[in-house]
Amino acid sequence: MADNQNLEAIRKENERWARKVAEATARWPERQEEFRSLSEIPIQRLYTPADVPELEYLKDLGYPGEYPFTRGVQTTMYRGRLWTMRQFSGFGTAEETNQRYKFLLENGQTGLSVAFHYPTLKGVNSDHPLARGEVGKCGVAIDSLRDMEILFDGIPLDQVTTSMTINHPAPVLLAMYLVVAEKQGVGWDKVGGTVQNDPLKEFFAQKSFIWPPRESVRLLVDTMEFCMKHVPKWHPVSISGYHIREAGSTAQQELAFTLADGIAYVQAAVERGLDVNAFGPMLSFFFDAHMDFFEEIAKFRAARRMWARIMKERFGATNPKALWLRFHTQTAGVSLTAQQPLNNIVRTAFEALSAVLGGTQSLHTNSFDEAEALPTEEAVTVALRTQQIIAHETGAANTVDPLAGSYFVEALTNEMERQAEEYIRKIDDLGGMIAAVEQGYPQDEIMRASMEFQKAVEEGRKVIVGVNKYQMGEEKPIPILKIDDAVERAQIARIEDTKRNRDNAKVERCLQEIRETARAGDNLLYPILEAVREYALLGEICDALVDVFGAYEDPAVF
Repeated sequence: MADNQNLEAIRKENERWARKVAEATARWPERQEEFRSLSEIPIQRLYTPADVPELEYLKDLGYPGEYPFTRGVQTTMYRGRLWTMRQFSGFGTAEETNQRYKFLLENGQTGLSVAFHYPTLKGVNSDHPLARGEVGKCGVAIDSLRDMEILFDGIPLDQVTTSMTINHPAPVLLAMYLVVAEKQGVGWDKVGGTVQNDPLKEFFAQKSFIWPPRESVRLLVDTMEFCMKHVPKWHPVSISGYHIREAGSTAQQELAFTLADGIAYVQAAVERGLDVNAFGPMLSFFFDAHMDFFEEIAKFRAARRMWARIMKERFGATNPKALWLRFHTQTAGVSLTAQQPLNNIVRTAFEALSAVLGGTQSLHTNSFDEAEALPTEEAVTVALRTQQIIAHETGAANTVDPLAGSYFVEALTNEMERQAEEYIRKIDDLGGMIAAVEQGYPQDEIMRASMEFQKAVEEGRKVIVGVNKYQMGEEKPIPILKIDDAVERAQIARIEDTKRNRDNAKVERCLQEIRETARAGDNLLYPILEAVREYALLGEICDALVDVFGAYEDPAVF
């Protein structure tokens, strides 16, 4: 950013200014705290061109829409089209969530995002003993095609895109969605959206796994292959750093482990014989926007540059769109506090702004009451309005990558990339991400980072307003959404009714076809679709695959 002569002059001026700082701080001492980012990157008092001496504009930044995409994947970014406003929604029954979707669409939401309850994430039905007390509590209960039909009743699937946060059972839920589109008369070539379908991070982050790692990646590649042939507008995987960060990782770990998962998936697809230039544009990513404003912006910018280079240099991709890192962002759930919950509105606003300044393609803003429960209608409206205010009132969407050239932001972007690359090299040395997961490496790294952060909070080195500083006395409770236990009884009754009114012999034949296809190594989406059309239950399909793949058991890590 400056020639050698200017850099030398700046360094000398830095030395002069440092002497002036010493005089000033002798009279007015700085705050007695360590100046570090949330992820423990030391933060200097001042940044100048001397902190980014190797930065070359065309090589390291370039122009928006051009390699290495540091400044954004689209040429005009939000001047052409705003990010998709996609609130993560789902609770209780399919009927209740359907009404919430319609409410959000009426209030300006531009994309749907399905939150499934934990039994669905784990591939078990609502009548399973493990589902007792969990039905509809953390998302919507989906047990069969019948639930999916109700969930999207009156919502034309050729006019809205849908993101589904589901991982191991992703092929089953995608099949249900496609059959609903069929029943609406919507061709699969008109259906757009994303299924998370990121199994590796389940083993060290969210923990809602079913099958072992290698078999899980095989199912992911089946989904990619199927979508390339039949659902061209669909993103068959959203490689997710969000749950990695929510599990307690640092920003650097979130970035590194997410891209390492992506490398594993691309490698598996290439080994299947798929063309990286054809499936590369179908990949998408999902990141957390946490509370350290500038660190998050640097993370997003570094992610784009790193992924472009990985796809070009490691996999030989030549299609520019195969080099794109397109990503969805969700504000940090773990940053929300039950204490002084209205503070969460402010937290979410800053996190959302960092995602916009970092160039996200779609965004979910958390609601202020989510530290205690799923959001009420009032709280989710405030969350949606937060995005709309950023889009239309702040001016943040008026220019592309407005913080580019900031010495601080560029230095932080470089440091984020450097530390993430160190992690990726370590993972490569372990034999790749699947082998690293099997050896417990990311699990151990996240556990250590999480413990260090909690220790810093308890010791007061990290301030959480309202929690370990600026506490208040007795607080006025806020209204929260409560899921009645009647939801569980109604869902179990629906399962029983579905079983009575389907052709159970045909269902069993479909399940047997799934087992045989799994053993043969053929693409599993085709028999799964047939089973879904016959109203086979989610748990029945997942159990059929367990019969062949086995069930994964998490090794204890201490």
